[in-house]
Amino acid sequence: MTPRAFALAATLVAAAAAASAETALPFALDWKFEGPSAPYFVAIDKGYFADAGLEVEISAGSGSLDAIPKVATGAFPVGFADINSLIKFLDQNPGAPVTGVMMVYDKPPFAIIGRKSLGVEAPKDLEGKVLGAPPPDGAWAQFPIFAAENDLDTDAITIEPVGFPTREPMLAEGKVAAVTGFSFTSYLNTARLGVDESDISTILMADYGVDLYGNAIIVNTDWAAENGELLKGFLAAVAAGWKDAVADPAAAVESLVSRNPASDAELETRRLELALDANVVTDWTKANGFGPIDDARMDSALEQIKLTYEFQHEPDAALYFTGDYLPEGGFPLE
Repeated sequence: MTPRAFALAATLVAAAAAASAETALPFALDWKFEGPSAPYFVAIDKGYFADAGLEVEISAGSGSLDAIPKVATGAFPVGFADINSLIKFLDQNPGAPVTGVMMVYDKPPFAIIGRKSLGVEAPKDLEGKVLGAPPPDGAWAQFPIFAAENDLDTDAITIEPVGFPTREPMLAEGKVAAVTGFSFTSYLNTARLGVDESDISTILMADYGVDLYGNAIIVNTDWAAENGELLKGFLAAVAAGWKDAVADPAAAVESLVSRNPASDAELETRRLELALDANVVTDWTKANGFGPIDDARMDSALEQIKLTYEFQHEPDAALYFTGDYLPEGGFPLE
């Protein structure tokens, strides 16, 4: 064997050894591959997961509740899901091995997206109207709290169960006056269907009394107990991906588009920017870091959930989130 051939063979062997040393880690998203999922693909493309000894495979989801049972059953060690839905899941399934470990949406994107031309600009405007709501939607799951905080007569609101694919088209066609959804998803999807943005209203639940957290990284606790260092590395890589997205959203979306060539890069960049500005880079995360939660706020959120949900067991914040796998002070995003 020539020296050059030997060197090439040695390189291939080393690469194969490095690849085999990486631990495969399936990651369940809440939704399709859209702008806000770009940071996770950045973490793949820039080698942040690989540096942590991980080979991460990302799977799309079908709603912000979707990943919870996937992670609880161990089908996926880690996922991305609505923390409030996780709280209810654990109340109904005590002892299920799943918990939150990194808060991503410090300010939740739960929203009502309406048409001004159909009379929806404020919460009270929903009375007498038809509201389209996908049953697995995280925003719909919080609607009872939003209704209670705004003294809405829910009997005067016609709820139309809709599928995710038909939600925004029905709004664009005027078959419903408003829909529940994530602000950055439903708003831009409606505009993309030809509805003038001046006719679209965004009623962000967090601006109308809903004091909850949003989506978080969740983990199977049995897996975490045996793979604590890998989990820490995974979270650090996720944070690095989000930090890069904050610095250059358009570049982050390039990693997304490479997985979904049919996506509109400009649209998804805007969607990511909306999520960053409204949900991720908040005054709290600037002061306290990305990832942790405020214990007092979580206690307040649990009290608010009690307004519309009857707990079967006394809620315990320690069951729903742990900061044990985060660094002191969280991660900086800027």
